[in-house]
Amino acid sequence: MSVPGHHVFETAYGFCGAGWSDAGLVRFVLPTPEPDAVEQQLKARLPDAATSTPSGAMAGLVAATQRYFAGSEEDFSGFTLDLSGISPFHRTLYTAMRRLAYGETTTYGALCESVGFPRATRETGAAMGRNPMPLIIPCHRVLAAGGKIGGFSAHGGIATKQKMLAMENARSPNAEPAQASFSF
Repeated sequence: MSVPGHHVFETAYGFCGAGWSDAGLVRFVLPTPEPDAVEQQLKARLPDAATSTPSGAMAGLVAATQRYFAGSEEDFSGFTLDLSGISPFHRTLYTAMRRLAYGETTTYGALCESVGFPRATRETGAAMGRNPMPLIIPCHRVLAAGGKIGGFSAHGGIATKQKMLAMENARSPNAEPAQASFSF
């Protein structure tokens, strides 16, 4: 692993950012129009990390992200995360979310039930809003009851979530077999 740092990079959807420690990825920022906004978000979470050119796994993450936003099917589940300071409940949810494949969705209720907390849908929604690594922990693939879009706290809000799901040709977990994808 490289020295702790952060990096802002351009994708087809805008500027993203990654921040890492010796233990793995700590923070990821979804596309934003301005690189300075990404830099500020990274520094808020990693105030002592220097701007760095990523190497090794972090360079791989940057390349995979650029390919993803260019329309390529990518799997981010193999990247090492540093979840220090994250509550055990949130870690459990984030680990379960990382098992959602490209284009696969679930609901808040199904997710929390799958990890043994069937009544924690509200808390699950709060965990999504605090997700420090969206896309890498694919909270955009978690929908509200009935397959409704639900919320999304990244830049662009629900429109960004809809674009990501449409790009993945994602299906509602409640979709009939004949339904090809969401109609955004």
